[in-house]
Amino acid sequence: MSEELLDKENSEEQPDKGSDGVKEEITYLPGMYRNWFLDYASYVILERAVPYVNDGLKPVQRRIMHAMREMDDGRYNKVANIIGQTMQYHPHGDASIGDAIVQLGQKDLLIDTQGNWGNMLTGDGSAAPRYIEARLSKFALEVLFNPKTTEWKLSYDGRKKEPVTLPSKFPLLLAQGVDGIAVGLASKIFPHNFNELIDASIAYLKKEEFELLPDFPTGGLADCSKYNDGLRGGSVKVRAKIEKHDNKTLVITEIPYGKTTTTLIESIIKANDKGKIKIKRIDDNTAAHVEILVHLAPGVSSDKTIDALYAFTDCEVSISPNACIIENDKPHFIGVEEILKRSTDSTLQLLKLELEIKKSELEEAWHFASLEKIFIEERIYKDKEFEDSENMDQAVAHIDERLNPWKPNFKREITREDILKLMEIRMARILKFNAAKAEEGILAIEDEIEDVQHNIDNIVPYTIQWFSHLKDKYGKGRERKTEIRSFENIVATKVVVKNEKLYVDRKEGFMGFGLKKAEYVCDCSDIDDVIVFRRDGTYFITKVTDKAFIGKNPMYLAVFKRNDKRTIYNVVYRDGKTGFSYMKRFSVTGVTRDKEYNITKETAGSRITYFSANPNGEAETLKILLKPKPRLKKLAFEVDLGELAIKGRQSMGNILTKHEVHRISLKEKGVSTLGGRKIWFDEDVLRLNADSRGKYLGEFAGEDKILVIYKNGEFELYNFDLSNHFDQDILTIEKFDSKKILSVVYYDAEQSFYYVKRFEIDETEGKRVRFVGENEDNKLVSITWVSYPRFEIEFGGKHAERENEIIEVAEYIGVKSWKAKGKRLSNYSIENVKELEPVVRDEHDKPEDETDVDAEKTPDDFDDVPFEIKRPGTDEDPNQMSLF
Repeated sequence: MSEELLDKENSEEQPDKGSDGVKEEITYLPGMYRNWFLDYASYVILERAVPYVNDGLKPVQRRIMHAMREMDDGRYNKVANIIGQTMQYHPHGDASIGDAIVQLGQKDLLIDTQGNWGNMLTGDGSAAPRYIEARLSKFALEVLFNPKTTEWKLSYDGRKKEPVTLPSKFPLLLAQGVDGIAVGLASKIFPHNFNELIDASIAYLKKEEFELLPDFPTGGLADCSKYNDGLRGGSVKVRAKIEKHDNKTLVITEIPYGKTTTTLIESIIKANDKGKIKIKRIDDNTAAHVEILVHLAPGVSSDKTIDALYAFTDCEVSISPNACIIENDKPHFIGVEEILKRSTDSTLQLLKLELEIKKSELEEAWHFASLEKIFIEERIYKDKEFEDSENMDQAVAHIDERLNPWKPNFKREITREDILKLMEIRMARILKFNAAKAEEGILAIEDEIEDVQHNIDNIVPYTIQWFSHLKDKYGKGRERKTEIRSFENIVATKVVVKNEKLYVDRKEGFMGFGLKKAEYVCDCSDIDDVIVFRRDGTYFITKVTDKAFIGKNPMYLAVFKRNDKRTIYNVVYRDGKTGFSYMKRFSVTGVTRDKEYNITKETAGSRITYFSANPNGEAETLKILLKPKPRLKKLAFEVDLGELAIKGRQSMGNILTKHEVHRISLKEKGVSTLGGRKIWFDEDVLRLNADSRGKYLGEFAGEDKILVIYKNGEFELYNFDLSNHFDQDILTIEKFDSKKILSVVYYDAEQSFYYVKRFEIDETEGKRVRFVGENEDNKLVSITWVSYPRFEIEFGGKHAERENEIIEVAEYIGVKSWKAKGKRLSNYSIENVKELEPVVRDEHDKPEDETDVDAEKTPDDFDDVPFEIKRPGTDEDPNQMSLF
């Protein structure tokens, strides 16, 4: 397009002279297209994509409702017929109308459906319009239609009338939601809960505060902390509802809004193919409700997989609202709270208008009833002047004159039309006229007018009553489906499956997961970052790749955890300028990727002489050996790095020595100098973690231990290192408390008797201890931390008739070593042992031989559930009894 034409866009028609001197009109294409485009854009915005705030409907939806109201006779109509009826008002073809009807039907609010209307959960489409049926719901008939309050306009062909907007007395726009894309404009309003909208409307009318949050028909979990009242710039995180069926199976019961089971499963399979998660297979059992079974691969943590599903699949999506509505034929961006306020105000005005119309109708009824009563009681129709009237005008004039005495009592003037209506009364009605009943009818009308006027004067309480009526009548079964939560940010690198192995070629200076023949470093994922330290004090963080150059002979490299404040680096370095040795402790929580940093003073010749990376902030004791020199008497000394404060990575550090160092060696590993670390146990993979997965064990620091008791009658103490491995058949795992007394019942296979013993756990780490005797056939029956346990013994065999015996364990046996055999429960044949509710005693009541028992602990301080056992050799193995 030429510059000259562009300059003339603002003037479509320019006069010019032809060869005959007559002015001609020239229309330039740019101006023409501009007008046409604006006309088209305006049409799409106003007539197709964006809803009107008055009734919350798009034009096609409004025309469908109007057409269904015309067809309504209480019975179902074929959707094909509804489409045909709607096409009289909507000139865009049957396909768009059919799709809009199905969407309205699936929302289950305005339309009652019959037949296969598809499934929004699976994404399956509906049957053809000729097979499915629909009718207006009772709710729609009550809140959406009133011809007396409807503003009408001609249809597109001028043959019929259609509503400009329907007189909706409910915030339909917020209840149903909307998603429309116009030309240069879009509208996305989330659906909200039916009952909550009514509660919010009532709160607004009462001038109370309220809050509106989305409620999606597919359920799920939603974090609406950034909802921004539904305006542009806001966002809502929506998650699928994932539950544990067992340790190897997850079940998805609700899905995010806007997703289907098909798209969700496809995203899970895609993540599995990329190695982000590890699953065995997926079963989709969705019908009326979502049920997707995710079967995990062996050795995969279910808790970690749940987080990974949120991080790498459509199980978590972020959707952005954009509340745009049409008001007065113009688009406006307003929040959902403002939309509700305007809808509530509109409902109030509509109810007031309906009352005023009803009052006017009642006043007209009272007016004519009063005229009729006077006309008949006074026998005006028998007046001689009336009967002798020569024409209608003379008759009307006579009646008008006869009514003069009563005219002051009427609320409006008596018109010719009123008198003509009186003259149309039939003789049969006159003969049956009953003055008492007529008076009673007039009084009833007056009472009704008074009630209507009272409602008009108190329109706000009347509107509140209207909303309460809607909630009572239609609110049942419309409870909130989406659970409002606050989501923690899932760090992808923490939950991704370690699908690669990291290797390093120190000599050539390369690292990556493609160097299969190089030195193995650790397992990693393809989205991890790697931190690399060099001997000269420089370090950087880079993304793990198939192969990358990191510099020859790197001193240290490992997978980097961003924002990890517990990994502490202990460093001693020699300054290249002064020759002084400095020591420092620091953490690296986050740096710019591929940017080089330095932990020394950055002087030429600086060099790291000692380096350690400690995952839990451990601080070791170093032995320093100096090079001999004249007058230097002390050549060796020790330094405890735990006395150093943890500072920033750019700090210079403390001076270790000003003399030249010959050698630095590790004398003793230290304990963590950080605060307590919260530890969880993942029962699926039998590993500890600090990522809130699995059973919470407690906060650990220093020399704290973890106690593990196994089902075979053994226990072991562990430190809280996350690299610990545990065996199968764990009966219980918890933070070790040396003050607690363990009460144990076990079966001695050699003696064929049951024994009971009480003991404290020895503080020995790394040694498996068997506390039910050395015989491998001995069986652990029960363990408990209860201070005063009680057991009821049921006898069997030849002693079956013997009465049950109750054992008070704390009185029956004292606290001894775990090596002790214990005390026999009974010399008789035992059929069953039941643990009873313990008796809580005061401290002074405890037995004399139980001086070490923590009497302040009560049975409520520990888990305690009664158990039953059977003798070995029966169908039930005592070893299979659970502890708690």
